[in-house]
Amino acid sequence: ACTGIENIDEAITLLEQNNWDLVAAINGVIPQENGILQSEYGEETLHGPAYGPTSHSTAASSTPSSSSAFRHVVPSRQIVERQPRMLDFRVEYRDRNVDVVLEDSSTVGDIKHILENELQIPASKMLLKGWKTGDVDDSTVLKSLHLPKNNSLYVLTPDLPPPSTSHSGALRESLNQNFMLIVTHREVQREYNLNFSGSSTIQEVKRNVYDLTSIPVRHQLWEGWPPSATDDSMTLAVSGVTFPCHRLTVGRRSSPVQTREQSEEQCTDVHMVSDSDGDDFEDATEFGVDDGEMFGVASSALRKSPMMPENAENEGDALLQFTAEFSSRYGDCHPVYFIGSLEAAFQEAFYGKARDRKLLAIYLHHDESVLTNVFCSQMLCAESIVSYLSQNFITWAWDMTKEANRARFLTMCTRHFGSVVAQTIRTQKTDQFPLFLIIMGKRSSNEVLNVIQGNTTVDELMMRLMAAMEIFSAQQQEDIKDEDEREARENVKREQDEAYRISLEADRAKREAQEREMAEQFRLEQIRKEQEEEREAIRLSLEQSLPPEPKEESTESVSKLRIRTPSGEFFERRFLASSKLQVVFDFVASKGYPREEYKLLGTFPRRDVTQLDPNKSLLEVKLYPQETLFLEAKE
Repeated sequence: ACTGIENIDEAITLLEQNNWDLVAAINGVIPQENGILQSEYGEETLHGPAYGPTSHSTAASSTPSSSSAFRHVVPSRQIVERQPRMLDFRVEYRDRNVDVVLEDSSTVGDIKHILENELQIPASKMLLKGWKTGDVDDSTVLKSLHLPKNNSLYVLTPDLPPPSTSHSGALRESLNQNFMLIVTHREVQREYNLNFSGSSTIQEVKRNVYDLTSIPVRHQLWEGWPPSATDDSMTLAVSGVTFPCHRLTVGRRSSPVQTREQSEEQCTDVHMVSDSDGDDFEDATEFGVDDGEMFGVASSALRKSPMMPENAENEGDALLQFTAEFSSRYGDCHPVYFIGSLEAAFQEAFYGKARDRKLLAIYLHHDESVLTNVFCSQMLCAESIVSYLSQNFITWAWDMTKEANRARFLTMCTRHFGSVVAQTIRTQKTDQFPLFLIIMGKRSSNEVLNVIQGNTTVDELMMRLMAAMEIFSAQQQEDIKDEDEREARENVKREQDEAYRISLEADRAKREAQEREMAEQFRLEQIRKEQEEEREAIRLSLEQSLPPEPKEESTESVSKLRIRTPSGEFFERRFLASSKLQVVFDFVASKGYPREEYKLLGTFPRRDVTQLDPNKSLLEVKLYPQETLFLEAKE
């Protein structure tokens, strides 16, 4: 009404840019030279909040059609005093954090006085550190430090003794404990079992309950909080809730018609720190926005990036984006999602060796379900669930928010699990998501063991995972037994085949050796025959070349030689005394005893005739008139 902005998305975007500081957002839109705000008649507005209520006379004279106390800025030469700039400080002291909001005209000492009331520490004992401009004193004006809107400081108390070890140890132990909050939704009579760590704040509990019940934090009416739980920024460990289990009741706060005094009181309190975050700011109806628009249309403009691109061609790329977006929303402690197609996940989980097989968990995400944030942050990211899934499951995920992705998964589901499972998932309502499908691979098909809806607890989720694991373990043991028996049979068959192969190799080697031996014998026989033929040819040639044997009655001198063979046989022949010794050698060779292999020896005296000159006559070598010789094989 005071800025002229009618587009709700644009207004919420401006508020988001200014960290939901309404004054800063209005000042950023209205030109400074025209003043912060002006009344209908151009008079200066009251000091304090720039959008504070107008006087009774002004409100009475405003147009009837507008329920707002604000008007569009009318350009005027009259300059209104600028609204003081507000600074936010988060001050840390030991295990506590204190939020302080002050005008920039305040001093450092003003901060210490506020901290003195909050921390119960004398201001004189405090050392306020963390200033980017160095140390400052208590009289320093904040405006002179040129600080940003949001600042972080810390308090040191060197003159005070440290807190007792037992108290701080007990507090640390409480922060690490898990509290079970049993929250009853009064209107629908439904219970939610929520697990929170001791370090979670009451504000975080209320936001998670908003996700479950759709009751905004500002409209929640609680019963059961301890009297000490006075601030939504308190952690559960220090709030006084009962460990390990505490019961609470929540309902929707009625919306009474605000009186004029209530409206004025609300408007003058704009600089107080709200208990709720950006999506829980108060009384959006003043600007013509009802709850449906504020948390419906407007929230769609602020929605985070989709978990998975629509119509993704490659399932692996889609799963990469899903994992990255899941980590950015819920942290790095989450199940390890399998990156790849559903068929590849089946291959990884079901088609290895029986001992290496795992169950397949399919997580179906839906951004529009009120259960999604609680299921992901409180259950799916619980360390016990993450550890159990990583050891026993292959986890694959898909985003069902977009219709195209939903249809694509239903097609894959029909192909792999059948139409019954696909129809079961198709009939699930949005508020029943997210879903967790537990799949077990069998010999002929894939069986869906369990479909877990989002309205569950960590303990129930763990019990159902363990129940599925028991069924799978029994089946796995049977598969291992069958596989071992099959491997034993295959080993026996392999051993038999190997023995048969070795036997064939031995037979073939033996046969080849015999063939080689026969071939060698044949070759040697051929050589022997050739040698014999050659010897026979030489013998015949020598026999034909011998001179005729002289007759006994020859008038020439004749020498008669008697030769004994190694076998004991004798043969005789007559030679002319004038014949050369070579003729005797040729004669002996013609009988099969060549000079190269045999020695021809004389008896008296014993001598080796083969060593004599073959060109001498028998008379010269004294083999006349007769002589007995014998043959001896050479070594």
